[in-house]
Amino acid sequence: MHPQDVLTRPQQLADWLASGSRPKSEWRIGTEHEKFGFCSETLKPLPYAGPRGIRAMLEGLAERFDWEIVDEGGLPIALKKPDGCTITLEPGGQLELSGALLDNLHETCSEVNTHLAEVRAVAEPLNIGFIGLGFHPTARREDIEWMPKARYVIMRNYMPQVGSMGLDMMKRTCTVQVNLDFGSEADMVAKFRASLALQPIATALFANSPFVEGKPSGFLSYRSQVWTDTDRDRTGMLPWVFEQSMGFERYVDWMLDVPMYFVRREGRYHDVAGRSFRDFLAGKLPGFESQYPTLADWEDHLTTAFPEVRLKRFLEMRGADGGPWRRLCALPAFWVGLLYDEASLAACLDISRGWTLEERQQLREDVARIGLKARIGGKTVRELARELLDLARAGLARRQRYNGAGDHEGGFLNALEDVVDRGTTPAEVKLAAFETRWKGDVREIFREFAY
Repeated sequence: MHPQDVLTRPQQLADWLASGSRPKSEWRIGTEHEKFGFCSETLKPLPYAGPRGIRAMLEGLAERFDWEIVDEGGLPIALKKPDGCTITLEPGGQLELSGALLDNLHETCSEVNTHLAEVRAVAEPLNIGFIGLGFHPTARREDIEWMPKARYVIMRNYMPQVGSMGLDMMKRTCTVQVNLDFGSEADMVAKFRASLALQPIATALFANSPFVEGKPSGFLSYRSQVWTDTDRDRTGMLPWVFEQSMGFERYVDWMLDVPMYFVRREGRYHDVAGRSFRDFLAGKLPGFESQYPTLADWEDHLTTAFPEVRLKRFLEMRGADGGPWRRLCALPAFWVGLLYDEASLAACLDISRGWTLEERQQLREDVARIGLKARIGGKTVRELARELLDLARAGLARRQRYNGAGDHEGGFLNALEDVVDRGTTPAEVKLAAFETRWKGDVREIFREFAY
């Protein structure tokens, strides 16, 4: 299908998703991670402009490390490289690396390390720091500038109409994600079901956002809590994924009823927030009557849904808080070990098979508040996490991807095994520090946990 082909039938959309299927030998790993920038002296969020702002960071990275600048309206808003690697800006200036498609986790971790080294090299002379957390620990909404991207203007106007926390999601959250391939429709469905059911386990293992505006929030992953009241039309645990009808066409059916945000024409974003892509497909979109979407429109629309697992021509794992570099490598290790190995994937489906819709939803809510102590199916999340880490390590061992020292990829799970052995989430470690050595001053988090 050509990118400019006119789309008029849902089947065309499903066929495009299906075209992502690829043989196991071609399965790759794409990692994305976001981080908050701050002024090292004041610990305040970075503005866009000025000598110590986000624009200066982008221009510095482009000048020193051979990135190509992407601009919008004459302003730098992203960077890119020929291998598909990009650095983009989230609405509040969170800096996001979307990595290249890589064969193994050794390459993934090398990419992470290179990126963080480049960021430090540009940031330190500017007296700027970066930190990986799920939710900004000190800033209020009004303390954080909006980045100059037109799609964010449309989203920020629409968000308050559909939930109380959408603006917090945009401005004050950070995540780490991994994008993984599937071999067929049946393989996609199996991976979608396993990863969606088990996404709350990852949320607990990576819970790293206990503070809001300088104080404990009562949640271990406040980022996860924010998603519960952002926009119910486009978020959540998608219960129909577990129904017999699940497949590419079923996902398309859902996406056609996810309200649109915008239509992009000749570089300009047109606000159609709340309108129906189903109408667009029928040539009945108000303001675009008798016009039909292209593949680029469909790709844009797919990026405006935010469930815990998202389907494009690959699957995105979206349940984890941002964190330090060791956990940036651990997240892809966790999901690759579980989903790219047939035996581990089958075991994941067995573990979650008896869970009801209500139990899955309750687990998703509980882990945001109590992490490893949450329960489902007669087990604690800590016990389930131990089982899953054993499965992931076995799956990674069977992949037989070795580094120069002869180690397979399982070592990247060590950071998560530390969490399970300790029995406390990263958030609880920070809460304990807040009560003791930080003496109630959350600002110490920037000094102790910055990259």
